[in-house]
Amino acid sequence: MNLKRKLDVVVISDVHLGTFGCNAKKLLNYLNSIEPKHIVLNGDIIDIWQFKKRYFPKSHLKVIKKIMSFSANGTKVSYVTGNHDEMLRKFTNTQIGNISIVNKLLLDLDGKKTWIFHGDVFDISIQRAKWLAKLGGWGYDFLIVLNRLVNWYLQKRGKERYSFSKKIKSNIKGAVKYISDFEKTASDLAIENNYNYVICGHIHQPSIEVKSNKKGSVTYLNSGDWVENFTALEYRLKRWKLYYYSKDKLLPFAPDEELKEMSVKDLIAAITIVKNEEE
Repeated sequence: MNLKRKLDVVVISDVHLGTFGCNAKKLLNYLNSIEPKHIVLNGDIIDIWQFKKRYFPKSHLKVIKKIMSFSANGTKVSYVTGNHDEMLRKFTNTQIGNISIVNKLLLDLDGKKTWIFHGDVFDISIQRAKWLAKLGGWGYDFLIVLNRLVNWYLQKRGKERYSFSKKIKSNIKGAVKYISDFEKTASDLAIENNYNYVICGHIHQPSIEVKSNKKGSVTYLNSGDWVENFTALEYRLKRWKLYYYSKDKLLPFAPDEELKEMSVKDLIAAITIVKNEEE
């Protein structure tokens, strides 16, 4: 019996595979619980900025293998590049099997125009001082690891979990203004181009909200991340839903046996199979 949830489109962003902050096991559990027709990886899936050969756990490899497995079984996979995986932008418009690499994605969902892109194009700190943005990324990763240790202690004491970064973002006016400006810029551009939906990642703030200005309105969506919020956007029955791993229940599912044991060689083999099928 197939108990996996059937979805038309799933949007995931800001996974940051290859960093200590990534929650690959939770993402793998989520991916094993769904059966999507189209997966959109909306940037920062592999963190090439902070990539280190000595740190890429099996659980991180399993996420990649799972995505490859989706593709091999007919699911369309669109990899929208972000700033942390910007090296892939040199392969824009490359198609390997059911996997395509793009800088942005335009979809027609039940007659509604949908514009999907990562969102780093709006980030001045990245455009003008990339080294500063990378430094901030390392600092954020350290903060997440430290936060995990604190939450482990709090849970042992029977107390509620605490998020350092969310507290910082909510209390620093500059951070609040940055998020607000980001959402407004994306929404205004979408309205200008007559889109019904605009979907971003980048700022790690999951959201579904109707935004309006004098020229019209648009539904702004953000897929959040798999570092703190563990969220994804799901499209089914002509509507979008924001999925929260920590709040929404996973349907019963059996983990894929083929993902229990794997190595880098297995990953290379999977990619080779998909490439050969295309040829």
